Amino acid sequence: MLTKPEVTIVDYGAGNLRSVERAVEHVGGTARITSEPMVVQEASILVLPGVGAAADTMHNLQERDLAGPIRDYVDSGRPFLGICMGLQALMTVSEEGGLQKCLDVVPGRVIRLPEGLKVPHMGWNQVELGRSHPALPQDLGGQYFYFVRSYYAEPADSSIVAGWTDYGVRFPSIVAKDNLIATQFHPEKSGDVGLSIYAGFIEWAFNLSR
Repeated sequence: MLTKPEVTIVDYGAGNLRSVERAVEHVGGTARITSEPMVVQEASILVLPGVGAAADTMHNLQERDLAGPIRDYVDSGRPFLGICMGLQALMTVSEEGGLQKCLDVVPGRVIRLPEGLKVPHMGWNQVELGRSHPALPQDLGGQYFYFVRSYYAEPADSSIVAGWTDYGVRFPSIVAKDNLIATQFHPEKSGDVGLSIYAGFIEWAFNLSR
């Protein structure tokens, strides 16, 4: 890519902003971190990172007037990447902290891992590819990625699940539909294979947005 694509990273107080910024720039993108709704609305490529709890995430997104612009952005067909809580926030509702309304971009629920499992699920685990998507490298199947979470997203439409992982229960670890990609794991903490997800997404997004 002769021109560095600008990747807008949503800042709503999540703790992994800088590692996402470094990953984007490592694979040839220009990272722009913002908490401004207008900047989100006008972005060409958008990343919603995340760590932490659903209630705090949704409170911060709403407090900064970012929830509506994120929904509008995804609806516009422009390329979007969600990371960890950035995947869970896309669902209709989360069971974390009682019952928390989320962005409802992807119909579905966020469910707690079954009783008896060590939570949070923290560390490396394997991803099994469910189906392909032009933004995803073809050699991801069987690779290990870094997870930190106690809940998982369960889309109502299982056909949009592009990757699965086992941890006491088989759960969706990659969701991919049209212009939207989201991972339950942290690619920016997953070494070279994680960086390949950023690289594949940004190259695909750059071509899509031109």
